[in-house]
Amino acid sequence: QVQLVESGGGLVQAGGSLRLTCAASGRPFKPYTVGWFRQAPGQERLIVAAINWGGTGTYYADSVKGRFTISRDDAKNTVYLQMDSLKPEDTAVYSCAADQHVTARAMGFSTPDYWGRGTQVTVSS
Repeated sequence: QVQLVESGGGLVQAGGSLRLTCAASGRPFKPYTVGWFRQAPGQERLIVAAINWGGTGTYYADSVKGRFTISRDDAKNTVYLQMDSLKPEDTAVYSCAADQHVTARAMGFSTPDYWGRGTQVTVSS
């Protein structure tokens, strides 16, 4: 079992930045592809970004390309999502997820095995 805990959410003005952290415990994180998903009220959950095991590849949704950066530190069992130039439409609950059997590009089409509980990001205009 892998336990995931997100942190770093909060309230920020449009144009600002936040860095989300996904901390894993239970098993070494290195073999897992890890993704960040978000869900706004009344909308479906969508993938935002994902990173392959070992950081060998990444995926970004078109809506965040050039603004968000995903990275990982396997020595710390942690994945980060740096979010810059935030927009009000980025407001959502952000959750991290992990799976050993999908690539970053495919994670948005799957249901990962492990999920965190999420952290709220609110961007004011």
